[in-house]
Amino acid sequence: MIRNDRLDRREVVRHLLKGRKNEVVVSGLGASTYDVAAAGDHARNFYLWGAMGGAVMIGLGLALAQPAVPVVVITGDGETLMGMGSLATVGLQRPANLSIVVLDNGSYGETGGQPSHTAATTDLTAVARGCGIADTCEILTLSELEAFAASLHSGTAGPRFAVVKIDGAEQERVLTHRDGHFLVARVRQALGFQPI
Repeated sequence: MIRNDRLDRREVVRHLLKGRKNEVVVSGLGASTYDVAAAGDHARNFYLWGAMGGAVMIGLGLALAQPAVPVVVITGDGETLMGMGSLATVGLQRPANLSIVVLDNGSYGETGGQPSHTAATTDLTAVARGCGIADTCEILTLSELEAFAASLHSGTAGPRFAVVKIDGAEQERVLTHRDGHFLVARVRQALGFQPI
């Protein structure tokens, strides 16, 4: 279902990554990876082409291992629902350098556009808050998005969790590096470690 009163997903991701500094960006399965790639490939982008439900946990691991580096997870509502338990672990660990952005169109885009739970009764901001993530918000407007985007450069005020309500329009798939070993080595090297 396309909602014309919601934000355009590509514009959302472009705004989030505009003015990017040294953040590591983990993108979830499917459309969020295409959106991050469309905003521009970067050595600190870690694209997840699989691992449904794993984006938040990968971001959490990076945030804990690199506490001085801001880590941003950009994922969708379907993947967040699949890995909802990870929010409890984020709430327990409370990494100050982690921000999680959920692009919520209320549908499972990768499997045919079936309505997701967020189109009905599930409120992911309430779930995140209930898991102990105090800084949570729902973003409906471009001005709210711009205010939130400014906080992504900080590695000291998290964890943060935002659900951005986006439309359901199909976007062109922007494909980039798909080799997992290459992506891991590239991010490691960008962080100053020897590639494995």
